Amino acid sequence: LIGAAIGNKLVSALHHPVLMQTLWQQSPPAFFVALFSGQSVVGGLLGGWIGVELGKKYAGITTRTGDDFVVPILAGLMIGRTGCFIAGLHDGTYGIHTDWPWAVDFGDGPRHPTQLYEWLAAAVALIAWPWWRRFFAHEAGLAFRVMMSGYLVWRLLIDGLKPVPPGWPLGLSGIQWVCLLGLAVI
Repeated sequence: LIGAAIGNKLVSALHHPVLMQTLWQQSPPAFFVALFSGQSVVGGLLGGWIGVELGKKYAGITTRTGDDFVVPILAGLMIGRTGCFIAGLHDGTYGIHTDWPWAVDFGDGPRHPTQLYEWLAAAVALIAWPWWRRFFAHEAGLAFRVMMSGYLVWRLLIDGLKPVPPGWPLGLSGIQWVCLLGLAVI
């Protein structure tokens, strides 16, 4: 839980480096409000995973345990992205402007409904879980690692349809860079 909370806040802050630096310089109280109100699913998942691994090491647990979390994570993504979609522009998970027929207008013109794209991807993975988990049942924890890898690849791609905050190179967002780092470690 602590790892997920730290990862959640850290990656959220890393996603907006210029904003966070400006807030720190101009108003440290506003910096801390932004830091503690920011959210990142990628950071929460990776931070939680690191926290679990550290806890298992401390407790002397050597078996892989993640497979039992695949279904709750996918269901949680669906619930969370429903809330993100309902929040509209206020939570920052919206896509860039587009003229695609299924674009959604959150009050500033039609945009990619990236929240619904992620909801759909999680729904497909969840519905297909009974089928795809059989391919990874021979090794404990493999289904979890595959799900995490798939999610990081998904976010790397889908975040390409979201506005990129200033401060990151190569046109990738902070979350995309964290996804690349997570994939390299996995």
